[in-house]
Amino acid sequence: MSKTDKNSLKHIRRIQLSMIIGYALLVTLTVSIVTKLAVNKTDEVLKNKVISLTSSLNVQMELNLDSYLSRMETIATLAFGEEEAYEYDATDPNNDEYEAINKEKIISQKLYSLCIMENFVDYGIVYRNNRTVGKISNATYSLFGDRIFSELSSMISRPRTNDGWATGYENDFKRIYYVKKVHENAVLVISFYAKELDNVFDNPETLSDMEIRLVNQNFNILYSKTPSEVGEALHDDIKSRISDQAAASVMDDKYLVSANKCGEWYVVCSIPTQIILLEKNEMTRYIYITGAVAAAAAALVGLYLSYLLTKPVKRIVSTLDEQAKIDLLTGILNKLTFEEYAANCLASSRNDEYRALVIIDIDDFKSVNDTLGHAQGDRVLEKMGSILRTTFTDNDYIGRIGGDEFCVLVNTRSDSEEIFADMLIKQCEELRRKVKESGTGISVSIGTALFPRNGRDFETLYAACDKALYSSKKSGKNTVRTYDEVTESEG
Repeated sequence: MSKTDKNSLKHIRRIQLSMIIGYALLVTLTVSIVTKLAVNKTDEVLKNKVISLTSSLNVQMELNLDSYLSRMETIATLAFGEEEAYEYDATDPNNDEYEAINKEKIISQKLYSLCIMENFVDYGIVYRNNRTVGKISNATYSLFGDRIFSELSSMISRPRTNDGWATGYENDFKRIYYVKKVHENAVLVISFYAKELDNVFDNPETLSDMEIRLVNQNFNILYSKTPSEVGEALHDDIKSRISDQAAASVMDDKYLVSANKCGEWYVVCSIPTQIILLEKNEMTRYIYITGAVAAAAAALVGLYLSYLLTKPVKRIVSTLDEQAKIDLLTGILNKLTFEEYAANCLASSRNDEYRALVIIDIDDFKSVNDTLGHAQGDRVLEKMGSILRTTFTDNDYIGRIGGDEFCVLVNTRSDSEEIFADMLIKQCEELRRKVKESGTGISVSIGTALFPRNGRDFETLYAACDKALYSSKKSGKNTVRTYDEVTESEG
C-alpha cells in the first residue's frame, strides 16, 4: 500500500470517527434534553396529583375521626335511657341513704352494661360533691383528685349540646375524655385510650411513611403513632405550612403537609418530600447514566426508563385515587365525589336531556345499630350498596352521602319526560321491593326530583329531592314520593 493510500485511509477513518463522535454527542444531547424535560414534567404532574389526592386522604381521615367520635357520643347518650341516670342527684341533702344506695346500684349496673360495648376506661357519672356511680378508673381519680367534678365540667366546650371532648389534662394524653352535662350537679364522663385511634388513622401501604397526627388549636400534639411526640408542640417546619388555615395542602422541597379541621382539633398528615420522590430520584440518575453509556439506544432506553420511573408513581396515584373516590364500606361513590360528579353532569346537561335525583334513607337505621350492633349495621349498609348497583345502571351515579343516606343521579336516556318519569318510579319501587325482600329487616323511604323540571343545578335539585324525602318519611316511611306530588299537595 502506497503512502498516498495510507494517508487516504487515515483520512477516511478520521471522518468516520468524527461522524461516530458527532452522532454520539448529538444523540446523547438529545436524550439528555428529552430526559430532563420528562423528569421535570413528571415532577410537576406528581406534585399536583399527590397534593390533591393527599388532601382527599386527609378529608377521609377527618371523616373517620368524626364518625368514630360521633359513635362514642351516641354510646354515651345511651346512659340517659335509664330514668334514674338523669334524675338522681347525689348532692341532694334530702336523699334517703338506703334509697340512694339502691338507685346508685341501679345506675351503676346500667352504666357497666354500656361500658362493655367499647373498650372504655371510664363510663360513669360524677356529682358536684365528687361522688360517682358507674366505672371511674383509679387513674382518673388520681389525675383529677378532689377537683374531679369541677375539672370535668370545665371540659364542656359546646354550650348548645352541653358536652365536649378533651385530653392532655396535666399533660396526660393517654386518655381522651368525652364529658356531657347530666344536670347542674352531675356530668357523664367516658374515656378511652388514645391508642384506640390507631384504627381510625390507618394510612395506606403506599404512604406507610406518612405521619398522621391529631393536634389542638395551639398545635400541640394530642395523638401520634410516635408516643414520644404526644404532648409536644407540632414541629415548626410543619406548623408554618398550615398555620391559621382550617384546611390546607402544601408541598415544597422539604415537606408535603395536609391539614383538616375536625371540631376543635386538626388532623395533620405530613411526609418528607424526599421520601415521596425517592424512587423517582433513583430512577432519574439511572436514566442519565444509561443514556451516557448506551448513546445509540439512548432514546429508546430513555422512554423505557421513563415508563419505569412513572410506574411507582402511577401505583401510588391509582391507590389514592380509588380510596379518595369510593366509600370503602359500600363500594359506591363517597359524598365528595358523588356531589362533584353530579354537579358537573347537571351543569353540562341540556334542557332536553332528562335526569333525576333520588335520595334513599334507611328507615329507623339507628335502631339496627342500637339493638343488633354496629357490625350488623355495617352489613346492612354493604347490602344497600349491592342492591343499588343492581337496581340502577352503569350510566347512573350512585353515592353514599351520609351514615344511612344514599343518592343516585339517574342518567338513563328517554324519548320523553313522561316516559322517563314513569321509568324512574318503577326503578324506585323495584328498589323498595328488593330492600324489603333482602332479609335485612329494613325498609327505605325515597324522594325524587326531575331535571330540568324541578331544578337545573345540583343544589336546587337536591333541595327539591330532600323535600320529597321528608314527605316520604312524614307519610309513614317505606314509600316513594316525588317533588311534584309534594308541591301539588301543598297547592
